[in-house]
Amino acid sequence: QVQLVESGGGSVQAGGSLRLSCRGSGYTASAYCMGWFRQVPGKEREGVAAIYTGGGDDYYDDSVSGRFTISLDSAKNTHYLQMDNLKPEDTAIYYCAADPQIYGPGTCSPEWAYWGQGTQVTVSS
Repeated sequence: QVQLVESGGGSVQAGGSLRLSCRGSGYTASAYCMGWFRQVPGKEREGVAAIYTGGGDDYYDDSVSGRFTISLDSAKNTHYLQMDNLKPEDTAIYYCAADPQIYGPGTCSPEWAYWGQGTQVTVSS
């Protein structure tokens, strides 16, 4: 069973930076989609970024492209989300996720199997 543990949320002023970490354990599939999602109360969860151990270009939502960077340290089973030039509209609960990558390069299931506990990111103006 894959388990994901997040860390790194917090409060920052607009223009600041934060880095989220997601340490995983129990990986058994040959390849995984690993990503970050966020949710604001009353709104649907949205995908922010994804990285693929089975190949494919990194994915970024248009709202964060050029400001956020997803990365993976395979030796540590940890993926990261570096968030720069943060904006108040980035305020949300951020969740890391993982899912076996079985559909080919850059393609993941619409429903991811494994989720972190969530961490609050608050950006003040």
